[in-house]
Amino acid sequence: MRDLAVELARAGELPAYVYHLPGLRAHVAAVRAAMAGVAQVFYAVKANPDARILRTLWPLVDGFEVASGGELAQVRRVVPEAPVAFGGPGKTDDELGLALRLGAERVHVESAHELSRLIAMSAGRPVDVLLRANPFPAAPDAVTPFGMDADGLAECAGLLRAAPWVRPRGVHVHLSWGQDAAALAGLAARVTAWALPWTRARLPRVARPEIDLGGGMGVDYHDPGGRFDWPAYAAALAGLNVPARLRVEPGRALTAYHGWYVTDVLDVKRNHGRRFGVLRGGTHHLRTPVARGHDQPCAVIPLGTGGPSAPAGPITLVGQLCTPKDVLARDLPAAGLRVGDVVVFALAGAYAYNLSHHDFLMHPKPRFHYLDPS
Repeated sequence: MRDLAVELARAGELPAYVYHLPGLRAHVAAVRAAMAGVAQVFYAVKANPDARILRTLWPLVDGFEVASGGELAQVRRVVPEAPVAFGGPGKTDDELGLALRLGAERVHVESAHELSRLIAMSAGRPVDVLLRANPFPAAPDAVTPFGMDADGLAECAGLLRAAPWVRPRGVHVHLSWGQDAAALAGLAARVTAWALPWTRARLPRVARPEIDLGGGMGVDYHDPGGRFDWPAYAAALAGLNVPARLRVEPGRALTAYHGWYVTDVLDVKRNHGRRFGVLRGGTHHLRTPVARGHDQPCAVIPLGTGGPSAPAGPITLVGQLCTPKDVLARDLPAAGLRVGDVVVFALAGAYAYNLSHHDFLMHPKPRFHYLDPS
C-alpha cells in the first residue's frame, strides 16, 4: 500500500480510494468456510455498493441484502443471477413493484401497512416474505422504527392468512450493531428461542422457518488488526441446534478491512494552542469517523519537502470543509507532519464514500483504484 500511495501522490491522483481485492477474497472465503453448513451469508450492500466489490464478493457469498430500489437495481445490473433479500424501512410502491419485477427472492416486511400494499400489488403473483421482528422490549430512549412488535407481527399474520400467494418463510431479526462474537451468539440464542415457537403458532404454513439474524458483527476502529471471531460465532450457532434455516447479513465486517482512503497534507497550522493538519478532501469523502464518533486509524508517509511542519505534540487531521465537524482523526502523535506528506486511512472499505455528503462545497471527487493482480 505504501508504494501505491507514493505513486498516486507523485502522479497528482489524490485523494483516492484503494481497494485490495485479493485480500477481500481471502477474508470473505474464510468467513464463508467458517459458516458453511451453519448459516447462509448474505452481503449487506449498504456497506459498500461498488460494482467491483459486488463482483468480487458474488462467488463467495450466498446472496445480497439490499435496502433500497437503487441497491436492488445495482445488484441486478452487476450480478443479475445473485439471490437478493430486499429489506429496509419506508419502501415506496415503486420499490415494491421493482422487487416484484426484478425477482427479489425475499422481501423483508417492516409493517402491516407495507405488507397490505405488497399483497395488493402482487395480485395473486407468488412472493416470499420474511417478517422483520423487533420482539424484545427496549428502554424508551432505545426504541427504533425498525421491525415490528408483537401487535404488528400478529396483524401481519392475519393478513397472510387471507393472501395465500404471499408465502411467509420466517422472520428477520436485526437487533444489534458492532458486537463481538460472544454477544451476537447470545443474541442469536435469544432470538431463536423466541422465533421458533412464534412461527409455529402464527405461521402454520411454514414447515421449516428461516431466521435471518441480520448483521452487527463488530469492526474495532481502535484496533485495525482485530477481526470478528467467525469460527467462534459459527460454533455457537451450530450449538443451538435449531430446526431452522439460519442466515446472517454482514456488511462492514466483510469489506471494511480491504479499503483505504489516501490523501495528502495541504497545510499545517496552529490555532489557540492546538495544531491542525489540513488535508485535501475530508468527510465529504470519508464521513465514517464523524458518523460513528471515532478517530479513523491512519499512517503518515513523509513525502513533504517544504512548507510548515508540526512540532512535537498532538495534531488533529481535518479536511477542507467549512464545518468544525470535518475531522478525521484527533490528537495524533504526528510530530514533523509536513505539507506534502501523505496520509493513509485504514478500515475505509465500508460505510465510507457511499456514506459521505459528496457535493458539499463541490470539491473534486476522489479517484478509485483496485489492486487485483489476477
